[in-house]
Amino acid sequence: MSHDESSGADIGIVGLGVMGSNLARNFHSRGLTVAVYNRERDMLDDFMAEFGDERFIACADYAALAAALKPPRRVVMMVTAGRAVDAVLDALVPHLEAGDIAVDGGNSNFVDTDRRNARAASEGWRFVGMGVSGGEEGALKGPAMMPGGDREAWEALQPLLESACAVSDSGPCVDWCGRGSAGHFVKMVHNGIEYGDMQLIAEVHSLMRRGLGMAPPAIREVFEGWNRGPLESFLIEITAGIVAAKDPSGEGPLLEQILDVAGQKGTGRWTAIGAIELGVPLPTITAAVDGRALSALKSARLEAAAAFPSAGSPLTGVSVDDLESALYAAKIMSYTQGFALLAEASEVRDYGTDLAAISRIWKAGCIIRARFLDRVYSAFRARPDLPLLMLDESFAGELRARLPAWRRVVAQAALAGITTPALSASLSYFDTVITGRGTASLIQAQRDWFGAHTYRRFEAPEAPVHSDWDALEQL
Repeated sequence: MSHDESSGADIGIVGLGVMGSNLARNFHSRGLTVAVYNRERDMLDDFMAEFGDERFIACADYAALAAALKPPRRVVMMVTAGRAVDAVLDALVPHLEAGDIAVDGGNSNFVDTDRRNARAASEGWRFVGMGVSGGEEGALKGPAMMPGGDREAWEALQPLLESACAVSDSGPCVDWCGRGSAGHFVKMVHNGIEYGDMQLIAEVHSLMRRGLGMAPPAIREVFEGWNRGPLESFLIEITAGIVAAKDPSGEGPLLEQILDVAGQKGTGRWTAIGAIELGVPLPTITAAVDGRALSALKSARLEAAAAFPSAGSPLTGVSVDDLESALYAAKIMSYTQGFALLAEASEVRDYGTDLAAISRIWKAGCIIRARFLDRVYSAFRARPDLPLLMLDESFAGELRARLPAWRRVVAQAALAGITTPALSASLSYFDTVITGRGTASLIQAQRDWFGAHTYRRFEAPEAPVHSDWDALEQL
């Protein structure tokens, strides 16, 4: 298979759904020639009818796609995670040559990415698992991109990806995330942190609406104000636009007509599972995942609400400023947990992930983009081996200042019967981390009693000890 290296398409896109078509248009808008293919021919025809010109090359099949591309061929697959990716690879790979690059830009499980990396290595082509964040608008105007895997493949892709990604004041929001499946692992953790952010914001909204009895316009003003301060972020910005939006089908706020059942596509759950497998505590994000699962139990929750009736109590002794402090402090905990997971995965899975670089590429384009990430970037630049983000002195000082308000919010919410699983889990995580001597001594004693699992003493922590607990003299 040969072709003229001076002509042809710079990049290929397989899959012209919303994300794929927008990403194709994004690359095209940067002056690139883009070859496009879609399994359903009518979607390809519709795309070309609406957007086609001489720099879009419509391809009838994978052979035509390969023939249209300059070497090394660079093909980005924007198809549903799972079997669809393998099906595309099975059809595409026979048309690839050594050095050609297939990129999976979907939300694939990193375990699948490991398997595909191994296949590429054995067959002589190159594979890149790449997280893409920013939704359909980001795909069109500039997403955050998280490629991992083959380093030489990244270098071949870098000019194209940097041309199409979001750009912050710290540079292009794309960087190599590390070896193997690092790109999809980083995107998975991004989505887990996103779950945590969304749950925390929803809980604080509930405390304002139910606990403080605030009207939607007043809540909107609070979120608008927060978006001009340390909490400035895309999620706070859109929340301000949501909370007082009028129902187009009736009176009152639209939000109060939306069924309280949250969807999920799996990445948050994968984050929690990945953390458990690596032994990394992730209570804030896990609470958010649990919150979505509990929201799905709508009929059971309605029955439980009838079985345990409560008029509810007002939130007393808590101000809006307290809520801001609690939200910001809990946010630090969520990011502390997420970056601890990235660090452990990098060590155990040999990713070689640069945590500062990850925080930098999340500063624009992606869903969790926020002013806050400047601080995270500075923390890991100053101390790449920082064991926990909350131990950065800048963040530690902010936590000390906000801790009384945070405790007040969680305590009063519990007394009022207003559920705050992520705010509470975040505070519990913080209190556990700052407890120099915790509860595990008793757990180890119990394990030794029923299973002879041994324990270790303070004066000789390297030497396991077993006791015959039945025979020990009592105080």
